[in-house]
Amino acid sequence: MNNGPGICPDCRRRVLWTRTLPGATTPGGKRLAVDPTPHPEGNTAVRRDGTTAWVSRRVTEQQPLMGYERLHMPHPATCPNQQEQLPLQLPQNVVRLDRRRTPRGRS
Repeated sequence: MNNGPGICPDCRRRVLWTRTLPGATTPGGKRLAVDPTPHPEGNTAVRRDGTTAWVSRRVTEQQPLMGYERLHMPHPATCPNQQEQLPLQLPQNVVRLDRRRTPRGRS
């Protein structure tokens, strides 16, 4: 998967692959798929950096949208196949045990 236009492996829709910038609460350098068309209800600022790579970051009150950025919707929020798989948000340092349990045979 390259940086830029691509296809979602789950729903086969067009996406824009970006590299995340470090923010107040997020580390940078992770890959994020966003919907390719800007969306007014999105929460992700997208732009091209000096090397023409697509980069994204979370828009916050402390870091509002800049004039050279466009607001996009993260693709996991709109992907029909990922909506079914979204995990429950648990507090930090809490482990989901259901993923670690193995099914037991009933007799």
